[in-house]
Amino acid sequence: MLRIGANPIGWSNDDMRELGGETPLETCLAEAASVGIEGMELGHKFPREAGALKAALAPFGLACVSGWYSSELLLRDPAAELAALRPHLDLLKAVGCDVLVFAETSNAIHGDRTAPLSRRPHLAAGDWAEFGRRVTAVAEATRAEGVRLAYHHHMGTVVQSQADIDAFMGSTGEAVALVLDTGHATWGGADPAQLAAKYRSRIAHVHTKDVRRAVMERAMAEDLSFLDAVVDGVYTVPGDGCVDFEAVFRELPGYDGWVVIEAEQDPVKANPLVYARKGFAHLTAVLAKTGLRPAA
Repeated sequence: MLRIGANPIGWSNDDMRELGGETPLETCLAEAASVGIEGMELGHKFPREAGALKAALAPFGLACVSGWYSSELLLRDPAAELAALRPHLDLLKAVGCDVLVFAETSNAIHGDRTAPLSRRPHLAAGDWAEFGRRVTAVAEATRAEGVRLAYHHHMGTVVQSQADIDAFMGSTGEAVALVLDTGHATWGGADPAQLAAKYRSRIAHVHTKDVRRAVMERAMAEDLSFLDAVVDGVYTVPGDGCVDFEAVFRELPGYDGWVVIEAEQDPVKANPLVYARKGFAHLTAVLAKTGLRPAA
């Protein structure tokens, strides 16, 4: 059954800790549950020991959805990557997660406020096959343990644009699933509805960020860094920007994984609870309209 989760970035400010807006974990969880959210992705405030994590989530009836993992497969082989991944993978398994959000960050710039997005890394045409082989090997290993690797295309990384996503998907085996992130797709120049249609059978996780078009266009024109654009408000919750979520979900008939609400907004500027309620209301209406979830 399709379930709605949330990424805690709006509450805990994971990518922008130095900017302020810190909120206690218990407040994040209580507010998420009050909205109707059923699970949370891991943020930096969450315990990384299974018993403590379960104890933190249980009072609010929340599941652990998944958790981001930063890979370095451009620098190391699958065996070394699996060794580095082991604590995170074991934690996900222990708390019942069946999806691993995975992204290559060895040369990424999305965390560097001094690096404009024009400096983001690219793979040469001849390098995709080896990169895809390495990701596939890791994905086959995690699948054997009951966890599906879902690759997260992301601004400021080697898999950002439509062409990057196509090259990546073409170079990886069927063990590799895709995180469809509507916000990163839109800003990266892809149509998220077209991505949903093209890779429907391999989409195992959905992140629903919306995009403020004017901020996105200004960020591109001024060649801002990823984080500067985020602070300026390029992302928001579903229903508050230019993404057509109904078109996206009409291309995912039968999808039964997690749908994660995200905003990646500075919580000092955008009250997380207000925006969570707005995004949840829009998303539940879209999912009911497209037949993926009963109307509330």
